[in-house]
Amino acid sequence: MTTIRTTCNRCGDVELTTRDVGLELEAEGAEGSYRFCCPFCGTTQRKPANQRVVSILLATGVGYEIVGSPEPITEEEIARFAKVLDREDWFTLLVSSGS
Repeated sequence: MTTIRTTCNRCGDVELTTRDVGLELEAEGAEGSYRFCCPFCGTTQRKPANQRVVSILLATGVGYEIVGSPEPITEEEIARFAKVLDREDWFTLLVSSGS
């Protein structure tokens, strides 16, 4: 089983398993943060994770979630999209806009 070594702000060095660590990845970019509950004092810790740390945690099998999603789609954007789909040539428009 993989051991992950990190530091608790209260207790110092701690060793965790991949199940003890959660990774939060930013929707835009390759960085984020990781969190864990200290096995000694029980406090939840959150630490920044640069691209290197993210890569290592993912490679060891740490679970992740995407946070900070881009702005949601507006009703106006949905209405414009639906209007285009009402046209008989919507597929041709779609294909030509991708070039």
